[in-house]
Amino acid sequence: MRPQLQQLQPKLIPGAFPARWLTVPVEQWVHTAESLREADGHLLALWGADERDRGTDFAIYAAVLKPSRLLVLELRVPALAPVFPSLTPVFPSAGRMERAVYDLLGVRAEGGDTRHWLRHAAWPQEEFPLRRDFAAGRQFPAMQEAYPFVRVEGDGVHEIAVGPVHAGIIEPGHFRFSVVGEKLLRLEERLGYAHKGIEKRFEQMSLIDGQRLAARVSGDSAVAYSWAYCMALEGLCGFTPSPRALYLRGLLLERERLANHLGDLGALGNDTGLAFGLSQFSRLKEDLLRLNAVAFSARYPMDFVVPGGVAGNVSVDSQRRLLEQCTALEREIGDLRDIYDEHAGMQDRFTGCGRVEPLLARKLGLMGLAARASGQARDLRNDVAIPPYDRLSVKTAVRVEGDVAARVAVRFDEALESLRLCRKILQELPEGPTHTPLPDTRAEAFGVGLVEGWRGPVFVALEAGPDGTVRRCHPHDCSWQNWPVLEHAVIGNIVPDFPLINKSFNLSYSGQDL
Repeated sequence: MRPQLQQLQPKLIPGAFPARWLTVPVEQWVHTAESLREADGHLLALWGADERDRGTDFAIYAAVLKPSRLLVLELRVPALAPVFPSLTPVFPSAGRMERAVYDLLGVRAEGGDTRHWLRHAAWPQEEFPLRRDFAAGRQFPAMQEAYPFVRVEGDGVHEIAVGPVHAGIIEPGHFRFSVVGEKLLRLEERLGYAHKGIEKRFEQMSLIDGQRLAARVSGDSAVAYSWAYCMALEGLCGFTPSPRALYLRGLLLERERLANHLGDLGALGNDTGLAFGLSQFSRLKEDLLRLNAVAFSARYPMDFVVPGGVAGNVSVDSQRRLLEQCTALEREIGDLRDIYDEHAGMQDRFTGCGRVEPLLARKLGLMGLAARASGQARDLRNDVAIPPYDRLSVKTAVRVEGDVAARVAVRFDEALESLRLCRKILQELPEGPTHTPLPDTRAEAFGVGLVEGWRGPVFVALEAGPDGTVRRCHPHDCSWQNWPVLEHAVIGNIVPDFPLINKSFNLSYSGQDL
């Protein structure tokens, strides 16, 4: 008989985002996940921790996002038998996360894919960096290890290997295409080349300093990660920032969303041969970044969102200039959208390309803007509207076609909505302080942060150690969920369309390599 969730007595996790904690016995682990999936739950993150120094062996955590709240499941795994039931049959996106747990912690998901994901032979197989007795400064001799890609056999089938080193400046990732002629039969990705040891580095930092590292998990989402980290820290401290600080965080987050959409819309135009689109959107993005430097003292304000609020203020003159820019950008984006919509060659490339049907998007756990382009009307700014979004009434951009054209349309809609939100924030910006020192934290306190970044949900789980240190921090980017969906989106398309499809998702390498 399937267990009822209410019998497991979840506990409240304090903080801005409504979240609960549920300790699950091993025999109910998979059934609990199934119950949550049937209740419209989506796997947000899966990670592990070494608790042997506390006498409780290992722990596996799964964060499941429901329409109105977050549930963190905890499973205890004995050190003498470090194996747990795989959630991949329930949530397909769990596969790579479970493989990363084994590479970093040495706890294997039973029945899952046993290939290494993050290790890349960078450390011996018997070493696990996230175990607490692993010395972070150790170095190992260079090794090589063949990765067992899945082979596609048949008449006329051949492979095209791309990367991991690319001709451009993008981060490293290997793509193995199986094709007949130019038609794509299969894509298999191999990522993890940018693994930086971020989770281990957190263990050597104070809770306050951890924000600086969180901001650098994925540079294009610095504000989102900073806010998620600060939300987790403020939650475990029982602290709420001032209204003015929260409004300024919202302003920064929307400008980060806008900067990325502007850059990607230009790049998507360039990929169809419309260099005019690239030059115009690049100009608009540059204007936005230059005003960031004036208003927030940095083109990319990585350290403006800090624990306790924000690190600066916005002058009256900057408010005026920011409002003027909203009006100018709104006009120019509207004009460029008309050009994109009426360009026959561009629309021929966009329409029907890289399609992800809504049913497949739901099954595979697609998230963020790509999910909204495939009929999944989920946006944390609306679903669980934390301040200041509880006062802004965000309009969720949704399309159902699931192709490049739909993802482009969502980007245009979201860019214009971000401008509306920025204008409303600036017009209603409350008076008051922008920063307040945090109270002391107790060891073992746990907090979570969850923010709708420009790409999709950005999640941080944070546990305090003694004397204000970080015991464990797990940052999670929705690219973990979305990279596997890209493998499905390209099937049936032609090889030259891959860059276009890939750019329409624009997923993070760094954010999921950690």
